[in-house]
Amino acid sequence: MASQAPSDHALARRTRERFVAEMCRGLGELGAAVKERLTEALEQVSSVREMQERRDAWTLFQSHGRAWEEGTASAWRRAAQAVGAPPVAARPAAAGGDLQLELVGDEAVENKIQASRLALALRERAGGPLAELCVGVQHLERREELPEHDVLRPEALMLLLVEQWTVAGLQRSSLPLVMDTLQRHLAGDMLQACKACDALLRAAGVQPDADLRQRVRLTQMAGPGAAPAAARSAPAPVPSSSGWMATAIGAAAAAPGPAPRGAAPAAQPAGGGEGGAAGEAPLSPLARARRRAQGVLGQLRRVLSEQAGHFFEPTAKQEISPTLADAIRRSRHVVFDSDLLLGDTEPAGTGGYTQANVVRAAAVLREHSNELKRKAATDSEKATIEIVALMFQSILAEERIPAAIRVWFARLQLPVLRVALAEPEFFGTLNHPARQLIDRMGSCVLGFDARAIGGSALEAEIRRVVQVIEQYPETGRRVFQLVYDEFQKFLSRYLTEKGAASKVVSVAQQVEQKETLAIQYTIELRNLLQDMPVREEVREFLFKVWAEVLAMAAVRKGPQDEETVALKRSAADLVWAASAKPNRADRTRVIQSLPQLLQRLRQGMTLLGLASPVQEGHIKRISDTLADAFMSKTEAIPQARIDQMAQRLANLEDFVSDDSMGDLALDADSIELMLGIDASSIDVIPDAGARPGDAMLDWARELQVGHWFTLDHNQKVSQVQLAWRSERRQLYLFASMDGRSTLIQIKRVAAYLQAGLLIPQEEEALTLRATRQALEKLDANPERLLAVPAG
Repeated sequence: MASQAPSDHALARRTRERFVAEMCRGLGELGAAVKERLTEALEQVSSVREMQERRDAWTLFQSHGRAWEEGTASAWRRAAQAVGAPPVAARPAAAGGDLQLELVGDEAVENKIQASRLALALRERAGGPLAELCVGVQHLERREELPEHDVLRPEALMLLLVEQWTVAGLQRSSLPLVMDTLQRHLAGDMLQACKACDALLRAAGVQPDADLRQRVRLTQMAGPGAAPAAARSAPAPVPSSSGWMATAIGAAAAAPGPAPRGAAPAAQPAGGGEGGAAGEAPLSPLARARRRAQGVLGQLRRVLSEQAGHFFEPTAKQEISPTLADAIRRSRHVVFDSDLLLGDTEPAGTGGYTQANVVRAAAVLREHSNELKRKAATDSEKATIEIVALMFQSILAEERIPAAIRVWFARLQLPVLRVALAEPEFFGTLNHPARQLIDRMGSCVLGFDARAIGGSALEAEIRRVVQVIEQYPETGRRVFQLVYDEFQKFLSRYLTEKGAASKVVSVAQQVEQKETLAIQYTIELRNLLQDMPVREEVREFLFKVWAEVLAMAAVRKGPQDEETVALKRSAADLVWAASAKPNRADRTRVIQSLPQLLQRLRQGMTLLGLASPVQEGHIKRISDTLADAFMSKTEAIPQARIDQMAQRLANLEDFVSDDSMGDLALDADSIELMLGIDASSIDVIPDAGARPGDAMLDWARELQVGHWFTLDHNQKVSQVQLAWRSERRQLYLFASMDGRSTLIQIKRVAAYLQAGLLIPQEEEALTLRATRQALEKLDANPERLLAVPAG
C-alpha cells in the first residue's frame, strides 16, 4: 500500500480500533442467536441427562449471557489498545539462555483448542479480506508478521471470546452446543469489520498495490497447513496428577486390551489359553481378541527392549533429543506446506485425492522418516521412528479406506511420531487417544467408496480434526484426547441427523426413556404409599397404569409441562379421594371434584393407548373404591400427607435414579404408538426371550457407533453400520446403505453375535493391525529397525 498518512502507526492503531468496534457491534445479535440456539436444543428430545445439561446451559445463559457479551467487548478493546502501540525493540535474553518454560493448565489448553476451531472457520469464510487487511497493517507498521496476540489474528480474538465465556460464569461444556452459531455469526461480523477497515484505509489515502496483493496471495496459499504463531509456540504439556491426562492413564492401566473386530475392551474372563485352562469355561470372542492383541503389544515391547536396548516403561515420559525435535518441526513444515499434501491443492473435479496421491504421500513420508533416523540421538529414537513409519505404511496401504481419507491419515504421522517418542504408553495400550482416534475414524469410513465420501460432512470433520492436531503438535495426547471426544460427538450426530434414522432414533430414545421412567416412577410411588392406608385396587392402578401414564406424559410433553403436572396431581387427588370422608365438607369436595378427576384418569389412559373397555374396567374399580370412601368404609389419610405426596410428585424427576433398569417391552406396535405413523420401514427385533451368555452381553455392550457389520436377518444379508445406541445401551440402531433401519434390543444383539448372524467387518482395530504388520516386517528383516539409510 502507498501510504500518505502522516503517522502510519496511528493509522494502524485506528484500524484495529475500528475492527474491534465493528466486531463488538455484532455481539448483541450474536448473544440473541446463541440464546435462540440453546432454546432450540432445550426443545429437542434427548436423554434425561442431556436434557438436564441443556436446561442448565439455557438457564445460565439467561442470567450470564449479557455479562459474556460485555466482558468480550471489554477484552477485545483492551487487546486492541495494547497491540496498537508501535513495536519496541526486543528484550535482551535472560541470563542463562533464552529457553523459558512455563506450566500450562488443562483449561488453558482447552480454551486454545476451542478458539482454534472458531478461528479455522473464520479464516475459511473471511480469509481473503482478512489476509489483505493483515498484510496492509503489517506494511504500515513495518512488521514481518503481526504480534501473537494481535486482535487481527482470529486465534487471538477467539481466545479472548472463549476465555470470557467461562469468566462470565458459563460452562465450557456448553460451547459445542453453540459452536456452529458462533462460527456463522462471527464470520459475517468479521467480513463487515474488514470492509469497514478497508474503507477507513482508503479514506486515509492508503491504496493496495501489486506487491501487497502478491503477499496476500502467498499468505492465503499457506492455508491451514501453516500453523499460526500462537499454535507453533504452544508449550508441551507437563505431567499432571489431575485432569483428563491422569484419567486417561488410569483407564489405560485398568483396561490395556484391544477391541475385538470393532469392539472396545471389556473385563477378561479367567482362562489359561484360547480355550481356557482345564476345568474352566472357554474364553469369549471378546477375551480371545484381547489376548491376541496383548500378544501383539507384548511382542512390540520385547522388540523395543531387546533390539533397541531400551527398557520399556509405559507410564514414563521421555525427552526428545534437541536435534531430533528440531528436525521434526522442520520436517512438518516441509511435508505439509508442500503441494503434495496441502489440503487446498486437491485435484479439482475429482472429489478429492486419488490412489496416486496416496502413493506419493507414502514415498514422501518414508523419505522424511529416513531423514529423521539420521538425526536421532539414541537407538530408542531410531526404533520408534521406524515402527511408526511402518505402521503408517500399513494404514496407507489399506485399500478399504478411501484414498482421500488415507491422505489425511498421512498427515498424522509426524504428530503421532512426536507422541510416541515422548510417551512410550502409545506402544503399550490401544487406549491411547492417538490410537483410538485413528481407529475410530478408520472404522467409520470402511463402508464408503471415494464417490460417497468425497465432499461429505464426515470427510470435512476428519479434515478438521487433522488440522487442529497439526496446529498443536507439541500438545501431544491432550489434543488427541480432545479431538477424539469431539469426533465421537460428531459421529453420534452425523449418523442419525438425516432421513429415517433421525426419526427412528428419536422414537427409540422416547421408548427407552418412557420405559425407564415408568420403572422409576413405580418405585417412587411404592415408597410414597408404603405406610399409607390405601386400598389395594388404588395401589395396583397407580403402580401398573398411572406410572406408565406419567412416564409417557413426561417423554411426550416434558416433565414440567402443564398437562404432565396435572396428571401427577391426579395421583395425589386419587389417593385423597379414596381415603375415608367422615365429615360433610370433605364429601362435598369429593362430589365437586370427582367428574374432573375421572376425566383426567381417562385422559391419561388414552395417552397410554388403552382401549375403551380396558379404561372402563379401571374406572369401575376406582369408582367402587371411591364409593366406599364416601361411606367412610376406608381409612382416613391426613391432609398433610397428601400435600407432601403431591409436592414430591410434582418434582419426581429430582428423586428418581438410574439404579433400577429392567427389560424394555419393545415391539413394532409400541414404536408405532410413539411415532404416530406406519413403522413398516423399520425392522424391530425385540429380545423375544433370547438368553445369550454373559460374555456375549459384555461384547454387545462394547460395540462402537460407526463400526460396520454383516447382518443376516430372516435370510437377508446386508451390510449395516451401527448408527446409534441408547444411553443405557438397551437399544441398538443399525442403518444399511439402502436407507432401511433395524432396531434391535441388546439381548438379541448378543444372541446374533453368538450365532454368527451379526459379524463385525473388522477383525482387529486399524492401529493394531498396522502394529502387527510392522512387527512381521521387522521379524523378516530385524536389521532395518536401527538401520540408517545413507543421506
